[in-house]
Amino acid sequence: MSRTIAMMLALLGFMASAPALAARGHAADVDPRIGTGGDGHTFPGATVPFGMIQLSPDTAMPDFRHAYHWAAGYQYGDGSLLGFSHTHFSGSGHSDLGDVLVMPIAGDVRLEPGDPAKPGSGYRSRFSHASEVVQAGYYAVTLSDYGVRAELTAGRRIGWHRYSFPAGKPAHLLLDLRPSIYDYPGKVLWASLRVHADGTVSGCRSTRGWAPGRELCFALRFSQPMTSRELYNRETDITYKGFKGPGNQAEDRDAQGGRALLGVFDFGKLKQPLEVKVAISPVSEANAIANLDQDGAGWDFDARRAEAKAAWDRALAVVDVDAPKTAKTQFYTALYHAMLSPTLSMDANGDYRGPDHAVHRAEGFDFYSTWSLWDVYRAQQPLMVLLHSERSTDFIRSLIAAREASPFGILPVWAYQGLETWCMIGYHAVPVIADAYVKGVRGFDADKALEAMVASATYAPYGDLADYMKLGYVPIDKEPEGASKTLEYAYDDWSLAQMAKAMGRADIAATFGKRAANWRHAWDPQTGFMRARLADGTFREPFDPEAAGYGSDYTEGNAWQYSWYVPQDVAGLIGAMGGDAKFVARLDALFEAKVDPSHFKHVEDITGLIGWYAHGNEPSHHIAYLYDYAGAPWKTQARLKQIMDSQYAARPDGLSGNDDLGQMSAWYVFTALGVYPVTPGSDEYAIGRPFVARAALHLGHGRTFTISASPLDDAHPYVGAVTLNGQPLQRSYLRHGEIVAGGELHFTMQAQPNREWGSAASARPAAMSRYGQ
Repeated sequence: MSRTIAMMLALLGFMASAPALAARGHAADVDPRIGTGGDGHTFPGATVPFGMIQLSPDTAMPDFRHAYHWAAGYQYGDGSLLGFSHTHFSGSGHSDLGDVLVMPIAGDVRLEPGDPAKPGSGYRSRFSHASEVVQAGYYAVTLSDYGVRAELTAGRRIGWHRYSFPAGKPAHLLLDLRPSIYDYPGKVLWASLRVHADGTVSGCRSTRGWAPGRELCFALRFSQPMTSRELYNRETDITYKGFKGPGNQAEDRDAQGGRALLGVFDFGKLKQPLEVKVAISPVSEANAIANLDQDGAGWDFDARRAEAKAAWDRALAVVDVDAPKTAKTQFYTALYHAMLSPTLSMDANGDYRGPDHAVHRAEGFDFYSTWSLWDVYRAQQPLMVLLHSERSTDFIRSLIAAREASPFGILPVWAYQGLETWCMIGYHAVPVIADAYVKGVRGFDADKALEAMVASATYAPYGDLADYMKLGYVPIDKEPEGASKTLEYAYDDWSLAQMAKAMGRADIAATFGKRAANWRHAWDPQTGFMRARLADGTFREPFDPEAAGYGSDYTEGNAWQYSWYVPQDVAGLIGAMGGDAKFVARLDALFEAKVDPSHFKHVEDITGLIGWYAHGNEPSHHIAYLYDYAGAPWKTQARLKQIMDSQYAARPDGLSGNDDLGQMSAWYVFTALGVYPVTPGSDEYAIGRPFVARAALHLGHGRTFTISASPLDDAHPYVGAVTLNGQPLQRSYLRHGEIVAGGELHFTMQAQPNREWGSAASARPAAMSRYGQ
């Protein structure tokens, strides 16, 4: 064979196997409307994978007393739009952002948003869903009160707008720096707004929101020259007017500062669409302009839209699935939602803002923030380790960098745009790092990572770690939600021990392996539930296993939901509950209980009930897989079908709870593939059953792992047999190395349960006893 022919064949082989299978265009299978209704809290607007810009329509930015349903700024059931802002969380249960709100206006301009129930009372406009086009990387809608066609797309740091105005009407763009998602009086501490000699508009806004003292700066440019402009400070009701004609010079009146700023930019009667490009920066106005200069060259909206779609095609091409159209839409939308966060939070020059509020510079990596770690450590980050491990390297370097800039010397808890909110519990950056390291992700300083993990797990003031380290549990008379904190700390400790062991640090592994057994201090054999103890060692009384919410023993859950949270030692939990049969019966009781959903009306996040199981919130997410550990994987298979059928749908209200920055969606992706990371920090996945007939995971270096199932239909819901690379697989778990090596996992499905497959003690996923301490 000649060298030329060999090279051609090698090239053809590479082309056939590489994730450049994106040419199939999986972006077209995404429906960003899923989750925009009900409690999903997703946004429908334009963004790119892990991008800094989330350019999306806002139907409301109500005050903090009514903000829960508008955590992403948009609710599908609303009939009017406030405008389009550039920053959003996807699926959060709390919120902020909604920065740099703009609204195109044709005709008369009103300066206040107005009442949604009174059309024409303000600048907001009605719209129809029939006019919306919602795609990965693109959003369009017609503002019916103005007759303006609005189109949005995005790059990593730039939001691109195109507005087509009706002929004969004056065109305006309103920029409002007052509104904010989860708003309340005095949230805006200060804002600035200025018009430069070249027509660039820039400014900054500082808020005391969820992350106090957050500053975001921006810069925008227009494709058409302004005919006039007006800058307003509604705090004092002062108006400044400036004009930029031939020979006109910029004056101080072209800049404004205050706490209630907006600007109106006029363009006359346009004969062609107005394009707008907007850059943001968490650091400075100058950096925002530099971002615009570097990432926002030219005026070609259609080219930018094509680039956004191509970015999604590349990211989604890591998995090819064969499934009916609706199932394919659900799968790729879930994968899309799992790749929205964490978000880039770094300027083009490498500058980013740290939790100390100071400016730092990333050297050799991209800095990411927006870390809902209590949620995403469970499945969203393990999914990235499996499918996009190169991203995980930058994610971990970002966590380490944030720790180094922390005034407290610990890893992020719930951070965005570099700043800490201290929301939720645990030190769950630890399992994110440990899971990646144990599964072979490198490219970061492991010694620094381990140092950061130990620092986070021993910082006494955080969440009463002082008492936890002294007593082995968090006393409820010293710290709220003591049972949940004890359980979550113990798991985090176990994951830390796994990384230390993998690094050869036996001393650290022994210390934290011992702490991993602290879950036993929360176990009450008398009631059969996990409970909080007082500092004197007694359990708090009175005890109600159905009680949930702040002030109880638990975080966003009750005893029925949290008593299963020992992912690092399921075997120990099974023993504590009396063995396999009693454990399985107790799981059945959880799922089959008769529970009135109004029981949790005071706890907004507990949704998606199947008995006491609450799929709409994260503490329940591993529970259906626990049957595997007790030798009853056929029951896991049945419960998964029950959950998939009832908790997900390809419609706006198709998520049973907050997507929580991709965690709900990542659960769907893993479950559809047939495996789930019950215990991040181990190299094992519990096997469930697939919900797509075939999935090819393109894992780089020419390796593909294919998962297939047949016959796959409602008449055959159970696993009859499994083969790995053609050989019978009797165990109900798969190792990470077996997946990334490439190969094929095949499920033979059947109508009745196979009660023998995976039932042997040696066939079950790992428990703490197998890993040791």
